[in-house]
Amino acid sequence: MIISGNSPLQKTTSWKVVLPFYMYAAVAFLFSCLLLLLSGDSFQLHYFNPGTLAVTHLMALGWGTMIILGASHQLVPVLIEGKLYSNTLAWLSFIFAAVGIPLLVYGFYIFDMGWPAQAGAIAINLGIISYMANLAISMARSTKKGVYSAFILTAIIWLLLTTLAGMLLVFNFTHAILSSNSLTYLPLHAHMGIAGWFLLLVIGVGARLIPMFLISKYTNEKILWTIFGSINLGLLLFIVSALCVHHHIPSIIPALLIAAGIFLFGWYCRMAYRERIRRQVDDPMKISLLSVAMIALPLFFVVALIALVSVSGSSNELVLLYGFCIFFGWITAIILGMTFKTLPFIVWNKVYHLRSGKGKTPDPKDLFSGTQFKWMAVSYLAGFIVFALGLFLQQILILKAGAGLLVVAAFLYNLNIYKTIRHKAVSI
Repeated sequence: MIISGNSPLQKTTSWKVVLPFYMYAAVAFLFSCLLLLLSGDSFQLHYFNPGTLAVTHLMALGWGTMIILGASHQLVPVLIEGKLYSNTLAWLSFIFAAVGIPLLVYGFYIFDMGWPAQAGAIAINLGIISYMANLAISMARSTKKGVYSAFILTAIIWLLLTTLAGMLLVFNFTHAILSSNSLTYLPLHAHMGIAGWFLLLVIGVGARLIPMFLISKYTNEKILWTIFGSINLGLLLFIVSALCVHHHIPSIIPALLIAAGIFLFGWYCRMAYRERIRRQVDDPMKISLLSVAMIALPLFFVVALIALVSVSGSSNELVLLYGFCIFFGWITAIILGMTFKTLPFIVWNKVYHLRSGKGKTPDPKDLFSGTQFKWMAVSYLAGFIVFALGLFLQQILILKAGAGLLVVAAFLYNLNIYKTIRHKAVSI
């Protein structure tokens, strides 16, 4: 497929702003998997320990959030049919986050909430504020507003609330800012990030990109608004229940509301798939669509957790499985797939935009190695299954084997990223 001069992906943000986020995220993913391999025994302990905290935050911030920040600087202007307000703010969001994330992760790894962790938390929040201001002004200036903008802007608000809450929890270790210890508020912090930031953002962008890449004309804004309301209401009820002891809401109600939103999104993707014009689905899209199905795993563990806690209060293994399935399952799978649907277009525009329409050029899919992608997908899926099995059985050798396979997947991902970004102009 050759990108025409009218392609919406051509009139977006400069590649100079976007590519650093992709490269940073790729390296963070590799380091996360290496840390998972080195800290395998941490996953036989309580989930609140230095190893799991470091891996979780490196995955959530360095991998998931950084690549979403980069991609959204490129894709949001497409969705709103406008321009990014400021490249300077985009650079500031990258610099602040890039400096803050390793400081925070280092603080968790040595379990010292002193100045490195505190400085890291402050820097991350400055980066998110820069990002939020940039996209909010871009959306305000655009004449194209709708459900996609609502998803994205609301997700960014939840992201800022998540990082602000995280900063308070870090400082609470040494200054007693909150009325209780930081562990008490950890579920609140985690679910604002998972459901408020990742889930809303992925659905908002995915609802536009999945039909686009499938070449499907399916759209249904009524369903998308229902999904938007269901997830936000569920999250708000969860927060009210967590903070207001006199207004306790059964945990199953917020869980069911969020589950309903996810189910409707799965149905939306199914309809887009059924009504696609392009019958053949490429490997990156297969992984992206698989990630939609993988959301069912953490949902299953949430229901199991609610049931188990009400009976015995013992839930450590399920909490670990729940977090692993979110960060190394659903979020990682959609990023692995969507990276090689978006990055090749960005690099193609960088290299060939002046030659568009003047002669034959490679397809964007030719900019990365399909063979490496297949081996990455196989090693990733195998590593995910093996590590999840190790968590369930609490067997260190199985955990190490799964982590090793994930390291292989992350290494192959980085090689393909490097190959794509380093692409030079060729003639056909």
